[in-house]
Amino acid sequence: MSSPHPDSVILSQNQAPSHAMGRASFPEMYERWLVGPLFRPWAEVTFEEVRLSPGHRVLDIACGTGIVARVAKERLGAAGYVVGIDISPDMLAVARTVAPDIDWRAGNASALPLRDGEQFDVVVCQQGLQFVPDKPAAAAEMRRALAQGGMLAVATWRSDEEIPFFRELRRVAERLLGPIADLRHSFGNSAPLEALLRDVGFHDVRSRTISRIIRFEDGAPLLRLNTMALVGMSAACKAMTDQERKRVVEDIVSGSAAVLQFHSDGSGVAFELSANLATAKA
Repeated sequence: MSSPHPDSVILSQNQAPSHAMGRASFPEMYERWLVGPLFRPWAEVTFEEVRLSPGHRVLDIACGTGIVARVAKERLGAAGYVVGIDISPDMLAVARTVAPDIDWRAGNASALPLRDGEQFDVVVCQQGLQFVPDKPAAAAEMRRALAQGGMLAVATWRSDEEIPFFRELRRVAERLLGPIADLRHSFGNSAPLEALLRDVGFHDVRSRTISRIIRFEDGAPLLRLNTMALVGMSAACKAMTDQERKRVVEDIVSGSAAVLQFHSDGSGVAFELSANLATAKA
């Protein structure tokens, strides 16, 4: 992603959710355990809303390991022109391994590495805008990247107060860490998102809340990665040693077992997840 993924900021590359995950880097863990069940469904939703046509050029901003770009490529076929941009070289290394036929570029959402005159028919930013420090600059860059008549789609999670699974996990963590401001849910209200897009010149700006049931066959990796994210976003984390941080993670994982059990249905963990999907035209 062009802005750092929430967890890539707060997890060092040598941390692993469990012994079973071995020595995988965070981007490898992200791709293996989170992308399929958590992020691919929203990429599919986006391209149901913004339908692609043969010949469309697609830009995925804050692409991470590239699931939006990959879904676009699947839908457009071999002739499709797809570019993914992210600020993290490690995320892009995984993206290049998984899909070497896509044009992956290192760059920031606030200063996109576009070629002279390069523009796209569809620009997507999925769960990345929350983490960009200069959001007006990023929105202006999205506008610059779009060809006249092109379509933008921006997805941001709703507040975790509307998502019981993540709300309850945060509350367990807060018992040990104090209040946590979860950046992943910091753009939960769609009104500021719409206003941001209008302010930089987009028109036909619309948004809607979309909810989906998300299922993990094994909830343990999700729980551990999410716990590490919450610990990293806490104010208390700044004063911890690595050993203290690991111990707190274990305590929170243990304390969260009841939340995981409550959302278990015998064949995995399932919960409702909601996001804003804003669309706009150039």
